[in-house]
Amino acid sequence: MDFLTAAILGLVQGVTEFLPISSSAHISIVGRLLGQDDPGAAFTAISQLGTEAAVVLYFWGDITRIIKAWFASLAGRIPRNDPDAILGWWVILGTFPIAILGLALQDWIETDLRSLWLTATMLLVFALVILAAERRASQHKELRDLTWRDGLAFGFWQALALVPGVSRSGGTIAGGLFMGFTREAAARYSFLLAIPAVLASGGLQVVKVFTGTAIGTGTAWGPIWLATVIAFVVGYAVIAWFMRYITTHTFTPFMIYRIIAALVLFGLLGAGVIQA
Repeated sequence: MDFLTAAILGLVQGVTEFLPISSSAHISIVGRLLGQDDPGAAFTAISQLGTEAAVVLYFWGDITRIIKAWFASLAGRIPRNDPDAILGWWVILGTFPIAILGLALQDWIETDLRSLWLTATMLLVFALVILAAERRASQHKELRDLTWRDGLAFGFWQALALVPGVSRSGGTIAGGLFMGFTREAAARYSFLLAIPAVLASGGLQVVKVFTGTAIGTGTAWGPIWLATVIAFVVGYAVIAWFMRYITTHTFTPFMIYRIIAALVLFGLLGAGVIQA
């Protein structure tokens, strides 16, 4: 992979990671259109470290407050039912589903689940799922109302994003809407919940690239880190915009885009323009 291609894919990663349109699907599709075949799970996971660094920076105040409260509650310096300490426990709990399923299905995630036929299907199906979630949403619950059952359910919704085309943010936010959370609360928890999962996944792929066991093309260090830096800069701008956008807007425009993208992808695959 050359540096120009890596820069384009880093831009795609930064733009799509936080929008409910699936960054992994777009990396896979754009990579093929640029003649790179599938850039691979390694490239996707490592470039996501850039956008996750943007999450950490954007939510730095929330993250440090939650961590301090969590440790303080363990030490007995604050009540164990402190809202921030409890939120820390629920983030930990919600990480288990994607961690367990990610390890159990690792070989499929890096190979069979990256078929563009499956990606196109998930783009279409989850557009309908998210639209249904918005139609049913009561949006009466905030993060302070989160229970351990909610935290675990959020985790399973996040785990669906192991399949390209689902969207980590889209799937998790849809789950939150089905559970009655506001768009802002669901999005905020979705981004917090993604931090340990993405850091673990990206870290694992860094090790695989370093040891030469990564699956997929384009895993040279230079292009990967260029894409990661670009993804960080663009991702920070996108997340700042998205958090403002969802306070007054629905996800409908993104779902229309997903449906069109899925139909176009089906057409390209059917015509043999790109290979699955």
